[in-house]
Amino acid sequence: MAETLPPPRLLPSGDSAVTVEFSRTIDDAANERVLALDKALAAASIEGISETIPTYRSLLVHYDPGKIGFDELGEKLLAISSQKLPPTTKARRWRIPVAYGGEHGIDLEDVAKALNTTPGDIIARHAGGDYRVAMIGFTPGWSYLSGLDKSLHMSRRESPRLLTPAGTISIGGVQAGIQCLAAPSGWHLLGRTPVRTYQLHRNPTFLTEPGDRVTFFAIDPKTFEDMDRAAEAGEIIAERVDA
Repeated sequence: MAETLPPPRLLPSGDSAVTVEFSRTIDDAANERVLALDKALAAASIEGISETIPTYRSLLVHYDPGKIGFDELGEKLLAISSQKLPPTTKARRWRIPVAYGGEHGIDLEDVAKALNTTPGDIIARHAGGDYRVAMIGFTPGWSYLSGLDKSLHMSRRESPRLLTPAGTISIGGVQAGIQCLAAPSGWHLLGRTPVRTYQLHRNPTFLTEPGDRVTFFAIDPKTFEDMDRAAEAGEIIAERVDA
């Protein structure tokens, strides 16, 4: 991955947090730097750091001002960030089943019309992508994905929905996503997956992690129902293909 990123910026984020920003746009190289810094800080065990939260292009670092000041922490963060950090561990790869269209993907036909193509073509483009889990956020297990085919980039809905189903597979702007829990959304709903990326009483509770790779494949509604029952019982039905 070519290094074309500017030096990281430190952004004060309240009185007990600082953001280390690697880019101002969604960028896989920046995301790799974010995850590498997150891993390096965990290994460094800097006194005063209480939590780190990785995002697409920045790392939010929470700290205790009584144990370490902003200036001292900032120096340490920039020093570590300036090093040639080793890459994060080899990415896990998941194949995720999706029931596209119909009641499971109520925006599929509208997306096809907006892009002057067919629902089948939208499915082929979406399922043909190789995605990176850039971050987890908004709700537990919500996987934000980079790598959406440029031909599928489109503005979010003008009117967000107050509630969209658990398991929704959607696109919005330049992003794709896997929505684990029922939640509001302004993205376009292409389908649903029976895969639970978050399940409280399952081990592991969270299926996907930042840095993982994801591909999708189409299933029919009957297969969705069968897989959904298995997933509800705690079975991990996503296919892990990196092992």
